[in-house]
Amino acid sequence: MTLADEKYVSFTTYKQDGTPKSLPVWIADVGEGRLGFTTEDGSWKVKRLHNDGRVQLQPSDARGNVTDGTSPVDGTGVVVHGAEMEAVMAAIKAKYGWQVTLVQALGKVRGLVSRKAEADRCAIVITLD
Repeated sequence: MTLADEKYVSFTTYKQDGTPKSLPVWIADVGEGRLGFTTEDGSWKVKRLHNDGRVQLQPSDARGNVTDGTSPVDGTGVVVHGAEMEAVMAAIKAKYGWQVTLVQALGKVRGLVSRKAEADRCAIVITLD
């Protein structure tokens, strides 16, 4: 089984002082040996990637608890927009199906309740070492 086959992976980025910060994400194969997921453009993981492109992935559960017997895999992450982001979104939709639709609907409801405009979306594409 590869990382692209996992339902969740723990995605680790690094703060400016080098402290690792991890959280679970959905992940999909986006071709050419790369993996990707979508997120809000202003998220902390995006901000940390702008300072340090190093990332680490490891199979996990939905809470980010890494799977016993697995090892972390290092890589480099970049933030993408436009057509590249759309390609990542298509891969996520193909893998996760109705769950993506549900999350998107909940996001729209949250936006109505909080009266905020829907946040700009981007994708993070990871090339494994």
